[in-house]
Amino acid sequence: MNAEQRRIEENNLQQQRWHLWGPYLSDRQWGTVREDYSANGDAWNYLPHDHARSRAYRWGEDGLAGISDYKQRLCFAWAFWNSNDPILKERLFGLTGPQGNHGEDVKELYWYLDNTPSHSYMRMLYRYPQTRFPYQELVIRNAGRSRMEPEFELCDTNALTEHRCFDIEIAYAKRTPEDILIRATATNRGPEQAILHFLPTIWFRNTWSWGRDVRKPILREGAPVMVEASHDGLGRYELHCENANALLFTENESNVERLWGVPNRSLFVKDSINDAVTQNKIELINPEKVGTKAAAHYRFLISPNESRTIRLRLRKIDDHPSPGDSVAPFSPTHSSALTGASRPSLPAGERVRAKRLFDDFDEIFGRRQNEADEFYDSVAPVNLTSEDKAIQRQALAGLLWTKQFYYYVVEEWLRGDPASPPPPASRWNGRNARWRHLYNERVMSMPDSWEFPWYASWDLAFHCIPLALVDPHFAKGQLDTIVREWYQHPNGQLPAYEWDFGDVNPPVVGWAAWRVFQIERKQTGKGDRAFLETIFHKLLLAFTWWVNRKDSEGKNIFEGGFLGLDNIGIFDRSASFPDGSLLEQSDSTSWMGMFSLNLMRIAIELAREDHV
Repeated sequence: MNAEQRRIEENNLQQQRWHLWGPYLSDRQWGTVREDYSANGDAWNYLPHDHARSRAYRWGEDGLAGISDYKQRLCFAWAFWNSNDPILKERLFGLTGPQGNHGEDVKELYWYLDNTPSHSYMRMLYRYPQTRFPYQELVIRNAGRSRMEPEFELCDTNALTEHRCFDIEIAYAKRTPEDILIRATATNRGPEQAILHFLPTIWFRNTWSWGRDVRKPILREGAPVMVEASHDGLGRYELHCENANALLFTENESNVERLWGVPNRSLFVKDSINDAVTQNKIELINPEKVGTKAAAHYRFLISPNESRTIRLRLRKIDDHPSPGDSVAPFSPTHSSALTGASRPSLPAGERVRAKRLFDDFDEIFGRRQNEADEFYDSVAPVNLTSEDKAIQRQALAGLLWTKQFYYYVVEEWLRGDPASPPPPASRWNGRNARWRHLYNERVMSMPDSWEFPWYASWDLAFHCIPLALVDPHFAKGQLDTIVREWYQHPNGQLPAYEWDFGDVNPPVVGWAAWRVFQIERKQTGKGDRAFLETIFHKLLLAFTWWVNRKDSEGKNIFEGGFLGLDNIGIFDRSASFPDGSLLEQSDSTSWMGMFSLNLMRIAIELAREDHV
């Protein structure tokens, strides 16, 4: 058993919580159904990209190459600024469904390079233009194209002419489950010197503004160059920022003045760091160095082909008692950080303690990378070429990077929050109104962290097959979740996806459960019979729902909806026809034939020990 396999086993046995932290931060929270409180269900326009930097989210957070704890209480992500853009690059940009000539479409360049199942080692690359990012050009040019034409991409603009961009490699390595080393290296690919600002950002998900739990966590400045985070449920963490110019503090609360013309109760709002850096509005930074959102600020002039690296360390305080860990008195923000000047020198003793935190930094990163190499060598079939091994590893990295904390309590969403205006009454007859029992609050595998930042039950089933190659326990947990009583409808239907949980999707969870069982049995020599037995009973309910609801004439010819074999239909097959006609579908009937065979195979396997 190699080091990564030991970590997976420790996590599964609850000896070490390696899954406590991971890439659970969405690439896009704006434009989602769960953030939509409009009267007409227009999720894309209710909270657009232009609002995202200023508006506190209700149900989750997003960020660039970010991480969070498994309940997304404390978040960390990256922001950058090239000195030319009107806003910080805090999140990936893309087109909404109505804007894109082929639907929603992320308009950035980034690559998921590596990830292990315990998230002990993660690496990705983001390409950031040095010139002004062409936000409007991408919107306008795509709007002018028909569905018969290709999409207009970032590479089609002049933003990357002469390779005028920064390639920014972002990596994480865990020393322990709650001691995370963080590194970003930016390389200037262009022909001239260029300025790049790094703003590694830490913040709390806003849980206090909705009238359900008014307890408010706090971030404060510590010493040296450190943010201390305190949360009732999560405990105390420190983010150490090596050689940062300054620490900038504000609140993760909506800028209601910018959004709706209502005076803010405080200067310190969600987009204050953005405005302080890009517009030099230093007065928007809390001089007492406290808040619920904070960023370290670095500014570099980088020559062609030169690289600059910054290093940080996020760790649980309780696990690392040290005489040097006391919190420093509050001090005013040093505005020199916003102009690129050096911050005041630290006392000699504090400099020594800060340095010691990074003494083993490179050694730990190297060790975790070697362990990742060893793990993936054990996963790949022996006859694979080195190129095929690299493809498999990066594909699995993409799958592991797109885990996401997904929070959406339908009953609360329909009713609204005590401290917010009541939603329109029409919601009780609208989207997801028949799924009031559905209580989503866990890390799920997403189809895509930007274009589809919500689970879909049949996509999830397919994800679990490759996930079982590297983490069967997590794969089983995903399938078990989707059939739990707070997910599966009392009538037996499995939830589809947040745009319409009641939509009909292919019944493939049974197939996925059987394949995951087989994969784990091949790996370990023993299949998880308890898992198979548990999910079999719930799948019988789903099968009964199909038979009772989607075979109207009792002839074993099934209706359905969005079922995969023809995803570009000329009409919505999930909708009722005006004249009451039924649409009997070959793909629906084929899926049910497969579902029957899946259940038969599972039943035969269970009958080996249980003859009843």
